[in-house]
Amino acid sequence: MHRMKRVEDSRTENTFLIMNKHINCYGRLFGGVLMQWIDEMAGIVARRHAGTIVTTACVDNLNFKAGAYLGDVVVLIGKLTYVGRTSMEVRIDTYVEESDGTRRMINRAYEVMVALDEDDNKVDVPGLIVETESEKAEWEGGEKRYTLRKERRREGY
Repeated sequence: MHRMKRVEDSRTENTFLIMNKHINCYGRLFGGVLMQWIDEMAGIVARRHAGTIVTTACVDNLNFKAGAYLGDVVVLIGKLTYVGRTSMEVRIDTYVEESDGTRRMINRAYEVMVALDEDDNKVDVPGLIVETESEKAEWEGGEKRYTLRKERRREGY
């Protein structure tokens, strides 16, 4: 069994400047670009926790709350919320950062990543130490989402 790790051990933050290549035909950040950044962030967080190759099992939830525009600074913060035996749930929050440093949330996503060995076999991941009240609440939410995902798989979704 792997040693336990804290949520903060794999927490990752990344910042992007929205440029013309990121914009859709309506002048906003293209959702597909943001989805790529979110998936990359989830992979980095999961790899830092598992110490192995990881792959995306599912995008459990992706909520666009507001747009981002040319010249905006976008910040993604990813952290683990729940781990199973071989899988990890990662929450990725996306913000637009104003010039005064305040942040306005524009997206929240949950992705499930699975740890793999070199032969693409699933491998066990370290346990997750939840320390704060918000981490405990996220863990409980993660347990519920895990159960719902299993139910959906049984139903063929």
